[in-house]
Amino acid sequence: MKITNIKISTTNNPEKSLTHILKKHSGRDQSGTISVRHQGKRHKRYYRIIDFRRDKYDVEGKVVGIEYDPNRNSHIALVEYKDGERRYILHPKDLNIGDKIVSAETTDIKIGNALKLKNIPLGVFVHNVELYPGRGGQIIRGAGTFGVVIAKEDNYVHLKLPSGEIRKFINDCYATIGQIGNIGHKDEIIGKAGRSILMGIRPTVRGTAQNPRSHPHGGGEGRSGEGMHPKTPWGKSARGTRTRNKKRSSSKLIIKRRK
Repeated sequence: MKITNIKISTTNNPEKSLTHILKKHSGRDQSGTISVRHQGKRHKRYYRIIDFRRDKYDVEGKVVGIEYDPNRNSHIALVEYKDGERRYILHPKDLNIGDKIVSAETTDIKIGNALKLKNIPLGVFVHNVELYPGRGGQIIRGAGTFGVVIAKEDNYVHLKLPSGEIRKFINDCYATIGQIGNIGHKDEIIGKAGRSILMGIRPTVRGTAQNPRSHPHGGGEGRSGEGMHPKTPWGKSARGTRTRNKKRSSSKLIIKRRK
């Protein structure tokens, strides 16, 4: 029987074989100095091992649970295959407990199924898309996101990405059908400073409120302005300056840039 109301499990006991303790480095590098600011202590977390490759080919699996994952903004679904193996996948919208899914080179166009881009019809929503065949899904993995298959040309499939960019993908790359769930994540309000701390987010202090030794904007009597062009604590331009390296950026597969 199909369950229409999706219930998210917030249990602290995820599938034990698919978890390990996630170490916390609090934004510090190997020498112990802070390389990423605004990171600090947080609640203990277990990392859930997600099957981005979807390489359990031609074996049908059944969704046995839908869980909250503290390490990403989308929910995850626990899938049990016919041979007894269990794996976590990203939870697509409208995939319910009890549904059957499969990963194959070609299969039914059904939410949760994974197949090659060349076998997906035009206009279908996809997520967890590979950039290179066999590497596993690398893009379109955030809550509420989806790409759209808009054209096919030679050995490439054209996808419209969530950013509005239109890009070519090798047609042997795998993608999963559907839109990622937890669409309301972007509207969620953290609510209080204490919850930010539990999430590992430390306060962000304005440069003008710091002392001149800590920030170029610091110092001065009373509430003083920046007094210069806005810059980072390391003296780089903070607003308006383009930082992309034109020599490194490759545009041969990009048909239309993001807006």
